Amino acid sequence: MQNNARYDGIAEWYDAFVTSVELTSVALDSLERLLGRGPGRCLDLGCGTGVAFSTLAHLDWSIVGTDVSADQLAVARERAEAAGADLVHADAARLPFPDASFDAVASLLTHTDFDNLGAVFGEVARVLRPAGRFAYVGIHPCFLSPTVERRSNEPHLLHPGYRRRGWWHEAPGFEYGREGLRALVGVNHLPLADFLNAILDAGMPLDHVEEPGEEDYPLLLVS
Repeated sequence: MQNNARYDGIAEWYDAFVTSVELTSVALDSLERLLGRGPGRCLDLGCGTGVAFSTLAHLDWSIVGTDVSADQLAVARERAEAAGADLVHADAARLPFPDASFDAVASLLTHTDFDNLGAVFGEVARVLRPAGRFAYVGIHPCFLSPTVERRSNEPHLLHPGYRRRGWWHEAPGFEYGREGLRALVGVNHLPLADFLNAILDAGMPLDHVEEPGEEDYPLLLVS
């Protein structure tokens, strides 16, 4: 399976981490604004421990959460029951759903964990119904990348390597605010143009892009 279930073995630790950082709150607010209300069937792609389930349920979507990590899905089970979500253990690049089976797809903080982003976005396009909605909120490829050393009380440092595509397991950008996450699971970095083109190459229109938050150099990219 894609991603080699990288979060197996650290799912509970990751859940405590992701629910404690302000970044997640900003990401969920952005997802709610971008996706809009249901009703309909919504796939939470790479749902992890289910942190987006309550937001999607609040928007009146019928939720199916899928992730490659069985440990993440085990932690997500309680949130899934509360939100009425179904859980499916699956690879995001080979989804076990028929064509045009979802009214919406939402994905939160996932693209840096996928081995092949083009294949994943191709699957998103396949399972979406005509005129369906795809809302993605992820780490900004320019300003929270392996090459950006973010510092709290002084200017950030830009290191060489922004155009180096692929997996990073050591990088100067891993330290600030990550508490070891990227050192544990790595990050698959793509430049901004590659990320946006992966959406367009999958045949999906790019209707809106945001860089939410108040930081001068934003942490998130929303599309």
